[in-house]
Amino acid sequence: MRALVVRLDSFGDVLLAGPAVRAVAAHAGHVTLLCGPLGEPAARLLPGVDDVVVWQAPWEGTNPPTVETADVEGFVGRLRESAYDTALVLTSFHQSPLPAALLLRMAGVRRIGADSVDHPGTLLDVRNRRLPGRHEAEAALDTAVAMGFPPQQGDDGRLRVLPPPDTAMLTGNGPYVVVHPGASAPARAWSPERCAEAVMGLADAGHRVVVTGGPDEAGLTGRISGRVAVDLGGRTEPRVLAGVLRGADVLVSGNTGPAHLAAAVGTPVVSLFSPVVPVERWGPFGVPAVVLGDQRAPCAGSRARHCPVPGHPCLDDVTPHDVVMAVRKLIEETA
Repeated sequence: MRALVVRLDSFGDVLLAGPAVRAVAAHAGHVTLLCGPLGEPAARLLPGVDDVVVWQAPWEGTNPPTVETADVEGFVGRLRESAYDTALVLTSFHQSPLPAALLLRMAGVRRIGADSVDHPGTLLDVRNRRLPGRHEAEAALDTAVAMGFPPQQGDDGRLRVLPPPDTAMLTGNGPYVVVHPGASAPARAWSPERCAEAVMGLADAGHRVVVTGGPDEAGLTGRISGRVAVDLGGRTEPRVLAGVLRGADVLVSGNTGPAHLAAAVGTPVVSLFSPVVPVERWGPFGVPAVVLGDQRAPCAGSRARHCPVPGHPCLDDVTPHDVVMAVRKLIEETA
């Protein structure tokens, strides 16, 4: 059986699809993961994936291409040539799987399943209904099970990635805490000032601190690291970042991809979680975690990319002392 799993949005979203991908792989001879450009690095970290197809859909992301630029007809042709027997379309709770399902049907995929609130007509053979309160990772796995792909016996359903490399040459020897200050949406990020104060507070409490960030965040990580932390800004592509996180005692991060990557390597998370999306659906999954931030703030459920409330109180009312205490709590609990 040639199976296609579709998850078209970001890095963290693709990581959360991991348990569902493994469930499909337990029953299929070949699994292709179809993702967008932002999700590709995560797709290449997932166990059970034999091939990755990257396509930027005209209905996904903050700056999607036009239908013409996306070459929808050419994309459908590529899918038809691959002759997939079945496809599992995974989406977030607020997204529709039907645009992708339509293209898959046009490409001749015989059996298609998804979680769908909207009436699917003839586009879906299996229409799953999401159970209330399910985490995104659980909801994805539920949909795979509804398609007839239960997890392999012994699979605990947690997030997982391929074994990362040893990164001691980057982090140095001895225990450390990682602080990841960036986020894909400004509304989900703690202020740089607060992050810098937290790094200093963690160092004063006796922790070695490693600060991570993407290639475009080197200025931010340098500012936050100061003279007390190891600055790895721009030096950790995703597989290397997985190694850095695996070696950490705790990750301090907003609701962003590295928080899910930490969960995938079993590292506890202090989550500075802006409630623009529900924490029960997007919080750190399957690892010890402390969630900081006012989950009842006025921005709750807004999915805002930029904070609509002056002063960003849901996160900036969190103090560096709160973070130091949360790190201490997780280290004591997991010792």
